[in-house]
Formats: sequence, structure tokens, C-alpha cells
Amino acid sequence: MLGFSLFVLASATTIQLSANIAEIAGALPATPDLTSLMVSPAVTDRDGLLLRPFTTPDGRWRLPVSRDAVDPRFIDMLLAYEDHSFAEHNGIVWTSMLRAAGQFIAAGGHVVSGGSTLTMQVARLIEGEPTRNAWGKLRQMVHAHQLEADLDKNAILDLYLTLAPYGGNIEGIRAASLAYFGKEPSRLTTAQAALLVALPQSPESRRPDRFPDAARAGRDKVLDRLVSTGTLTGEEALAAKREAVPTARREFPMLAAHLAEQAVNARPGVRTIALTIDKRLQDALERLAAARARLIDPRVSVAMVAADIDSGEILASVGSAGLFDTSSDGFVDMTDAIRSPGSTLKPLIYGLAFELGLAHPQSLIEDRPTAFGGYVPVNFDGFSRGTVTIHDALTQSLNIPAVVVLDAVGPARLVSRLRRAHADPRLPVDTAPSLAVGLGGVGITLRDLVSVYAAIAHGGAAVTLHDGSAPVPPATASAPVLDPVSAWYVADILADVPPPLNGSPGRIAYKTGTSYGYRDAWAIGFDGSTVIGVWAGRPDGAPVPGLSGITGAAPILFEAFDRLGSRRAPLPRAPQGTLFASTTDLPAPLRRFRHPDGDMVARDAAPEIAFPGDGIAVDLARGDGAFSPLVVKVRNGVPPFTYFANGAPFDRPSFARQDSWAPDGPGYVTLSVVDAEGRGDSVRVLLN
Repeated sequence: MLGFSLFVLASATTIQLSANIAEIAGALPATPDLTSLMVSPAVTDRDGLLLRPFTTPDGRWRLPVSRDAVDPRFIDMLLAYEDHSFAEHNGIVWTSMLRAAGQFIAAGGHVVSGGSTLTMQVARLIEGEPTRNAWGKLRQMVHAHQLEADLDKNAILDLYLTLAPYGGNIEGIRAASLAYFGKEPSRLTTAQAALLVALPQSPESRRPDRFPDAARAGRDKVLDRLVSTGTLTGEEALAAKREAVPTARREFPMLAAHLAEQAVNARPGVRTIALTIDKRLQDALERLAAARARLIDPRVSVAMVAADIDSGEILASVGSAGLFDTSSDGFVDMTDAIRSPGSTLKPLIYGLAFELGLAHPQSLIEDRPTAFGGYVPVNFDGFSRGTVTIHDALTQSLNIPAVVVLDAVGPARLVSRLRRAHADPRLPVDTAPSLAVGLGGVGITLRDLVSVYAAIAHGGAAVTLHDGSAPVPPATASAPVLDPVSAWYVADILADVPPPLNGSPGRIAYKTGTSYGYRDAWAIGFDGSTVIGVWAGRPDGAPVPGLSGITGAAPILFEAFDRLGSRRAPLPRAPQGTLFASTTDLPAPLRRFRHPDGDMVARDAAPEIAFPGDGIAVDLARGDGAFSPLVVKVRNGVPPFTYFANGAPFDRPSFARQDSWAPDGPGYVTLSVVDAEGRGDSVRVLLN
């Protein structure tokens, strides 16, 4: 108590103490621990690696950390420099306080050296008040004594590691190590550890990003002291002094930015949230998305989702090509955006036909223009292939056979199976599912599509995708999306889809899709363990001319699988009950796909003029006395076609289903078409 009395006596010349020790203790803040301390929320990957931290509500980077996650060499250097008797004292080292009191008196009432222990520094950091006066020092001493009574030494050290200031809004060794060295503090060089010991003494004047010379001087001072105490050898210190001091702050990790923000918003107050994300894969796919988007168009974004087929764990979720990229609206999470899926639902359509016994992959089907009331689907390239196998219809992504099959299995059944796969298809309000659903006439998200393909890859059983941000619902028995044999048929066909230029055939089973107007490009694929979905397009929904699934998204998909590394696995073998047969060897009912309503889809329907309609008026006058050409479009029938105007052919026989005729002037004209089998159709229209 002698040192304490001397300190109080020395202080009495400038400050009148009006409270006793009990009054000071009663006014102290409650002793905190790491579970109650306000820290930055941190989102980590499946192995505990940091994906994205967030600031505290007051804008500080203060990340949760404990001594076990810090390089032991740093701990040794910190204690040797700051408080070599930390393990023995009760918060106050009286010899140091006597020295400080003598310096205080000699300096005429100014604090020269504080004599503070680590515990006293923790007390000051908790209170957030300066202690460059006697009253503050007295309060700090009482508080330190209280902390030693309430906490063990390890807890006090953890508080220091979390609260120590490192310049600006950086607090704690973990935030400092990330900000200045770009790495966690678990492994530090001698020079890095010495700098982190020195900075809290003068966090603003030694900030390496602003005052690198002062930072170097402070670091070297620590190194010299540690040599004098025997903590370091002279050679170690000399080598450390040669190491450069960082001159700028690094960006904090920003991986899985959209998903991390959603997780933090969904679980407010949680200090650390562990996601199922694989940091290595996430980083690789984010770099891939950014690079590919730049090559396509500055306004284009790219999104990706990768998931484990067996567990449903999301391994990577890339919401955009760059969170801060304003030209492509990078803030929008396109993994969760509702878009048109184009042709990506066709595999499920054919899977339903297999399951219902309507078809086999080698069943023949007609690819001929067919009308379904007012709905007349056409292939992407405008050409028909005639008779093809269902295998080829899917690998070539032909539209007409897919709609024919969908009409047979039913759009409502397709939507129902999508929901079994935990997808949430969005239909226009107050409308029932229609045939247009099969070619993209429905809204769906990338994450939902990945869920659908995960089910196909999982033998038809639904897979619950989850990212760790919320508890996974308990597994319950649910109806399958497809039966195992039908799912394998689909996967086997998709493995034969021709790859893009940067891919090799048979590596993965995949399907592409392009929505109407080139607004969305899709590629979804899987191997034996992982399913990956890719979307490319403009978040604002504007068209990107020429952007398609095969040219835009598929190359990204194949590069994404290249980055899986050891996760790659071969596609599964065929399940029991699989029928391997050529078309001619199939049972008679399966050799050719037949619509349950045999009259619904006529195999050899006569040609019809789809445009212009009979009896309509067409305005072709250009204003200069001339007339624009009139386009004539034909559906059904067997090519080649011969087109007539007022009985005279206006072109040679053509396999194209449209042609144009240049009129001489206004008036009525009779347009006719005759197919290869001599069947025809005519309309009469008025030209203005």
C-alpha cells in the first residue's frame, strides 16, 4: 500500500480526490467477457476460414479472437515487452507505480510513464477514457484490481487481444493482422509480431498506412527491447528489421458477399456464422465470374451456385461478377433473382415421359412444326429435323419435340415436380401452367435450378440445398422428383450434350438454356458429386444480343468444374432396371413416341400459312410509292415448299418455312403454298 499512498499523495497537488476506493469501484462498468463484448460479426466457411467480416454498429473493425488463434511467438513478445510479470501480479505492479509516481512529481504533475500492466490497459480500453492524469490512473488501478478478481489471466489476455487499438477504426490483433498483412494472426513473422506489439502504444502516430517511418521506428524499438530481455537474439532482430513495413491497409475479405450479408441479417447478434461454403472454391469461382463477365460485356453479370449432391451443402455462391461493379449492378444477388429458364427444364420434361412409360431415350419422335391451338413452337434455329430419337431431341435442345412431350405429360405435372425438387416456379398471377412453361415461360431462380438438377443427379430424390445460415429442416420422407431409372436416363443423355469449345465430352452431364430475346444465358451441370449452375446476363433484364447458353454460360460451367480439384467424381452407373436397347430392339409401344391423344399431334399435317392471316389487311406502303416485301410463313407440311402469289410462283422450291414476295402495288392478293406431298393452303389479303 506504500506505493498507492505515494501516488495519491503526489496527485493531491493538482487534483482533489473526492471519492474513496469503494466509491470508485461502485462506479466501474460491469466486467465484460468475450461473449458479451460487442465485436464485428464474422462469416466463415466450412473450415472456419474468414469469408467476410462486418463492422460493429459504430463502424469499428473488431473481430472476435482468442489467444489460441494467435501466434504464440506474438504472445511471448507482447508479455516480454509490456508486462513480463503478467502471470504473477494482481493487476498492479507496485514497483512500476512507484517509478511512475516519482516521475510524476519530478515533472510537476504530468504523467511521464504510466507503469500500466496489461490488465490496467484492458481496464482503460473497456472504459474508453484517457488516463493521462492522476484521477484516471487511480480509477484504472481500481478497475484492474476488479478485473483480476473477476477473470482469469487468459480471459484478460483475450480482452486485450480483442480491444487493443491499431489505428483508425481497427481494433484487436485479428483485424490488425488482416488489415496490414492480409492474413490471420495465427502465423506471424518476427517483424510482423513486433509491429503489432508496438502499434497499440501510439496507434495513430505509428499507423503504417500513414506514418510508415514512425511505424518502423516503433517496431525496431520493440525488437531492441526484446533483445535486451533475451526474448530474441541479435540475429533475429537484425533480420526482422530488414523486413519492409506495410504502407497501406488491405481490403478485408469479401467472399460470398451477398450470402454473408443475408446470413448476418437473418441472425442479428450472432458473432460468428459458419457457412457450408468452401473458401478456396468460392474464391476461384468469383475470380472466374469477374473475368468472364468482362470478356462478354461490361454490363453483364455472372452468377454461380455449386452444391454437394449428397448433402445439399452449398459450396460456393457467386451473386454477381463484382459486388461494387456499378456498370453491371453488382449489388444484385442474381442467384436469387427470378428469371426465365429458357430450355433448362427440358430434361425434367423428358424424365417425366420416361417415368410414365411414354418413351425411352431411343424412342423416335417427330420434329415437325405443330400447332397447339394458338401456340406454335419453333426450334431455336427455325429448322426442323424430321424424325429423331428423344436422345437427339434433348442433346440438340429441339423445342418442338419438347413441347409435344410436355403436352403429353402435362404442364401441371411439370410444375408439381419442380416443387418436389424444392424449387418455387413463378407463374403469371391467376394463370394455370401452360405449354409455354417448357420453353421458359415461367420464373425461376438459379438456386432453384441447381436444386432441380441436384435431384436428377441424386437418382431423382429431392435434395435440400442449404448454406448453414439457418438450421436445416429435419429430413422427412418425400415423393421423388423422378424415379431412379428415369433420372439416370436423363443424366446419361445430358452427358452426351456436345461441350463448348473449351470442354471435353462426357466429363459432366449438362444442359444450356437461352431465354427469349437473349436476356438470360444458362448452363447447369453435374458430375458424380457436385452440381453447378451458371447464369449470365444483365440484371436489369435488357437483351444482350448474341448471348446464349452454349456460347456465354457453358464455357464458364466447364471452367468451374476444372476448379473443383479433388471434389471431381465420375457420373454414377446405371441403376437396376435400366433398359439398354436400340430403337429397333425396344418393345413396340416404345419405339415411337405417341401422344396419349393420337389425334392431338398429327404426324403429317397439311401445310398452313401461319402469316399473313386470311382476310387481313397488311400495310406495306413506304411513302415513296414503293412497297416493302411481304413475308409469308408456313407451319406443318413436308418441305420443300413452293410459294405462289396470284397463282404464279415467286421463288424456287425451298426448305425454309418462310419466304418473301415483292408486290407491285396495293390491292388484293392470293397467297398459296404447296408442300412436297402436293398439299397446300391459300389466304387472301389486302395490301395497303
